[in-house]
Amino acid sequence: MLDRFKAFWQGTALAPFINLFIKLGISPDVVTLVGTLGVAAGALVCFPQGWLWQGVLVVTAFVFSDLIDGAMARKMGRTDTFGAFLDSTLDRIADAALFGGMALFFAWQAEDRLYLVLALICLAMGSVTSYARSKGEQLGFNAKTGLAERPDRLVGLLVPAFFGDLLDLPILYEVALWILAVLSTVTVVQRILLVRKQALAPPVADR
Repeated sequence: MLDRFKAFWQGTALAPFINLFIKLGISPDVVTLVGTLGVAAGALVCFPQGWLWQGVLVVTAFVFSDLIDGAMARKMGRTDTFGAFLDSTLDRIADAALFGGMALFFAWQAEDRLYLVLALICLAMGSVTSYARSKGEQLGFNAKTGLAERPDRLVGLLVPAFFGDLLDLPILYEVALWILAVLSTVTVVQRILLVRKQALAPPVADR
């Protein structure tokens, strides 16, 4: 859903940073690594302490590295596939840190087991969502579908967490976790069914 905004960020808003990093000789892989470390630090240090809105600001500052590194690689004419592999792998770490940080918040600060479990469900389903697409495409199928892809999950967590903490309205991020848990689970099911449909379809020659 939110992928449509990539062109704006990469082509306009973040272009000065992309050009500066290339001029300084910074590798896209370094940007990917620093971005992941920043997201993980913001989530795992701030969230468990109850500093939700502050953590969201830190995380948001580093999340944009996910748009910068790919645009840098394309502009530099980089053709190897290691960057894509590294980016996808570290994305899983960043996602786990975000929902893991929320789980720790509910365990240590809010002391709410229900939302602790929901945060863990979001963590697990988010990982399975990405794995299902990766494995499906590895087997030669199209698995890109679903209601909650990675950008949607990030925005769906960070925005309610920011305003919920800043305005002292915890219901915002509590409702968001319910929605994300449901949508992430539905997305996993959608991808499984899409791959199943393709896998069980008769060969073109038979049809």
